[in-house]
Amino acid sequence: MARRRERRGEPSQDRRKERVGPATLEEKLNDSDASERKLIGIFILFFIIIPAVSILVYVYKYGSGTKRLEPVITERGPIKTDINFQEILTENTNVAGNESQRNYDYPVLAYITPWNSKGYEMAKRFNSKFTHLSPVWYDLKSHGNSLILEGRHNADKGWISELRMRGNALILPRIVLEAFPTELLKKKKQMDKAIDLMVTECKEMEYDGIVLESWSRWAAYGVLHNPDLRNMALKFIKQLGHALHSVTSTRNPKQQLQLVYVVGPPHSDALQQHDFGPADLQSLSGSVDGFSLMTYDFSGPNNPGPNAPLNWIRFALRLLLGSTGDNAQRLAPKIFLGINFYGNDFILSEGSGGAGAILGRDYLSLLEKHRPQLQWEKNSGEHFFIYFDDNNVRHAVFYPSLMSIYMRLEEARFWGTGISIWEIGQGLDYFFDLL
Repeated sequence: MARRRERRGEPSQDRRKERVGPATLEEKLNDSDASERKLIGIFILFFIIIPAVSILVYVYKYGSGTKRLEPVITERGPIKTDINFQEILTENTNVAGNESQRNYDYPVLAYITPWNSKGYEMAKRFNSKFTHLSPVWYDLKSHGNSLILEGRHNADKGWISELRMRGNALILPRIVLEAFPTELLKKKKQMDKAIDLMVTECKEMEYDGIVLESWSRWAAYGVLHNPDLRNMALKFIKQLGHALHSVTSTRNPKQQLQLVYVVGPPHSDALQQHDFGPADLQSLSGSVDGFSLMTYDFSGPNNPGPNAPLNWIRFALRLLLGSTGDNAQRLAPKIFLGINFYGNDFILSEGSGGAGAILGRDYLSLLEKHRPQLQWEKNSGEHFFIYFDDNNVRHAVFYPSLMSIYMRLEEARFWGTGISIWEIGQGLDYFFDLL
């Protein structure tokens, strides 16, 4: 099974209502040609014409300033809903445009994992497409009565040097805060030690800052249900941001070290104590340079369906940023909207539920072996297909396509956010044409 970001808790009832269940998937495979033409017509109306008008109105009124060049790949035409497996097999390695040309001017944060070497190669090859690169290297853990920062053995200085010779992307390794939260947050000495470990590592390894992941861990420990501990948690993030901002980059004396903070999307408009909400975003915005919003992992083995439904993404952004206005315009650029480059292979047969994450190479193997009919799910804005394995067990596969990624890139442009990609070694080569 492919490794990827850990699943983020059980989805809420509100989210389950939007899922695409097995019966719906099967019905779509039996649609007539007329239904498909109607679906495309509906898609054009609701996902292209209406959003296009909305974007024009938004830009006219609020002018986010984010610019886009037309991706070169559109000249070949693969960005469409009615794709077939052979097109993907033929085109996926063909990068049509200039590998150093950016099609969007908003920030692009790319994650790289040490267990997937392709990500390291993609970071070098498409270096100029990214503004931030985050190798997943570090864990900060409790060690007796003290703390320890593990992961320097993962750091690859040669790779970093090569990246910096090729482009200007900032290197911000991810640190997962595994330390016991009650000890860390209640004891000033521990809090100061944790901050010192992270800042010192940045100095010694000449990083441009860090990406910190702790909110999901604190939620799992129940810390965020305690108002006092919750306030201490916010205070810790602010102190870390101020500490990093007090240090200048070794590469650029005019630039401070940066802090990007990982947060999960809200599950419903009735926010729970453990949810990261608009008040938290507002509170931390002065201390944090960016928020990596994990708008993926929507579906699970017990509720198979899309990885990141577009209407759910819009809901999360609307809830965090509020209605368009000065406050939304100020905070939106700090958000890195999450886009998944991995997919899921769900088992649909009754009594045999399960799922496995799949990477690009797994997806291509499935296409080559099963030669499936790809379907477009208009509500989520994702492609999927059904297949039967060698044991006659029915599966549903959801994996990104050029169209699904393009729509999410445009969504980020509409809101004035950046994007974050989990993770670049898991995608197909021609995905990078769109960035």
